[in-house]
Amino acid sequence: MKLKIADSFNKELSSDANLDNTRRKVFGAMYSYVKPKRPLSPKLIHVSPEMCENIGIHKDEVDSQAFLNVFSGSELYKETQPYAMAYAGHQFGNWAGQLGDGRAINLFEVQHNKKRWAIQLKGAGETPYSRQGDGLAVLRSSVREYLCSEAMHHLGVPTTRALSLMLSGDEVLRDMLYNGNTAYEKGAIVCRVAPSFIRFGNFELFASRNDIENLKKLTDYTIKHFYPELGAPSKEVYIQFFKAVADKTLDMIIHWQRVGFVHGVMNTDNMSILGQTIDYGPYGWLEGFDFGWTPNTTDREHKRYRYGNQPNIGLWNLLQLANALYALVDEAEPFETILNQYQKDFEEAFLNMMRSKLGLDFKKEGDQKLVEDLEDCLLLSETDMTIFYRLLSNFEKGKVENSLEIVKQAFYNPEEIQGKKEEKWNDWIIDYDKRLKLEEATDQQRQIKMNAVNPKYVLRNYMAQLAIDDANEGEYGLIDDLFQMLKNPYSNQPKYEKWFAKQPEWARHKAGCSMLSCSS
Repeated sequence: MKLKIADSFNKELSSDANLDNTRRKVFGAMYSYVKPKRPLSPKLIHVSPEMCENIGIHKDEVDSQAFLNVFSGSELYKETQPYAMAYAGHQFGNWAGQLGDGRAINLFEVQHNKKRWAIQLKGAGETPYSRQGDGLAVLRSSVREYLCSEAMHHLGVPTTRALSLMLSGDEVLRDMLYNGNTAYEKGAIVCRVAPSFIRFGNFELFASRNDIENLKKLTDYTIKHFYPELGAPSKEVYIQFFKAVADKTLDMIIHWQRVGFVHGVMNTDNMSILGQTIDYGPYGWLEGFDFGWTPNTTDREHKRYRYGNQPNIGLWNLLQLANALYALVDEAEPFETILNQYQKDFEEAFLNMMRSKLGLDFKKEGDQKLVEDLEDCLLLSETDMTIFYRLLSNFEKGKVENSLEIVKQAFYNPEEIQGKKEEKWNDWIIDYDKRLKLEEATDQQRQIKMNAVNPKYVLRNYMAQLAIDDANEGEYGLIDDLFQMLKNPYSNQPKYEKWFAKQPEWARHKAGCSMLSCSS
């Protein structure tokens, strides 16, 4: 197995002089060198052929001992120095100080086909940033991260990726719901991949300590490798850099809202500087359409990270990044202008996204009200978001009679749609039909466009949990089935039609399906 190693982060930036792997505060450094914990008995469960190809691994090498050793952390790849990154962050709106890679270890960077990839193991042992944790991961959370990373990519959502999923052979003690019920679970390791794992919190760490030298080094490094089009660092370029990050963050969240994805823990240390979805913990997809839904039990009371609040949290997190970068610019107004523009841009981008979900090609006054009225209707009775939009593409212009039958499958309790609720739905359908008649596209053309942005298949929590339950019994076929299905989420796949269905009743209150914690 020959990889083109192209390390930059641990070659160009400041390292921790202390080489002891002890939990501590780390000052004046971007990272600490640390070796993965050797797993007891690693076993490969699944691998992403696409990611293998992306980083230059031939399919015949996947079953090799070298692959197993390197991507389980059993052995270091030649002439590489693994490390854990230092960062800080705001967690649930509160300053948490130093955080860092508590259970992630960066192995190396690879360059292949003119692209740079950082390779990271999650669950490979403790680091100086592990705080009270053991640095390990369990099978259930690893299955969820592995499947979701690749599923999101194929949905067209900016995301980190996953290369492989392995059992470690170790038993890991976890309190799944933080309720005092600890139990040993199967340990696992995910190899995740991204151009970079730098987060907002990396910048916050140095700004909070008034370490302007390292703040500048980190910012210059990030611009050099990931925003080279901005040019040589300067005050003006730092402002442009922030604008580019704001634009990418906005685009990412628009995609989240489009597919009904809820991240669940949008702390600033979980925000990628590249605008990619990162850190798949207590995430979920909307089952019943609900602006107030969050999958995170830790957030159940305040619902800070609920579906409807994700755009606002994106803005709040960008404000924290702006506060960190301020020291390099010493002017507040440019950042304020960009943050104000984010709000305006989001409103426009969100409306355009909703137009695409409804099959509307051109902009027209009144579209905002059409969208708002639809959202009101979706809240009248529990309605599956994914199924509703997918079925809506079957609507035919001019045929408003009994048109609710088209989307009936999306209602959890269709018998509730009567009286004033039915009347409100019918009024919206009439307005939607009038709006569609202004479009030039035929029904068939519109359906193709709608089905290209409204997925048929998403990784619902109960689906992931079924795969986890099987995996705990040593059966991995469902992991592969879901992996294959989610590579084509917009296609009609008769083989997987059973997954185009609402959440089953048994999943409503089952741990892992409706209740998820940050350890999930």
